[in-house]
Order: sequence, then structure tokens, then C-alpha cells
Amino acid sequence: MTRFQVRAEFLSRYSVKTVGGSIHQEYWIPAEDLPEFNRNIVGLIEVISEFRQSPT
Repeated sequence: MTRFQVRAEFLSRYSVKTVGGSIHQEYWIPAEDLPEFNRNIVGLIEVISEFRQSPT
């Protein structure tokens, strides 16, 4: 899982969607907007959790 900040001005163009349960909300950014999305990331991208499959 990663954590990063995106400029509010960029995100204001998109609506927040609820996915799955009511506590899961995310922005849906079209693939064609990805280069501009990347330019609007501010600061570092942090890895905050890892989920690995257990060996069987």
C-alpha cells in the first residue's frame, strides 16, 4: 500500500466514488489523464504496508 499527496486543484476535477463498503472511497482518474496526475503528485510516494502471500 502506498501513500502520497496530489494537488487539490487537480483532484477537484474528479468525483469521489464509493467502492465496496461505504468506508472505501477513491478518485477514478481516467488512464489518459495519468501523465498529468503524475505531474501533480507532491512530495514522496511512501510504501506504508506490504501484503504477501504465505508459502503453502
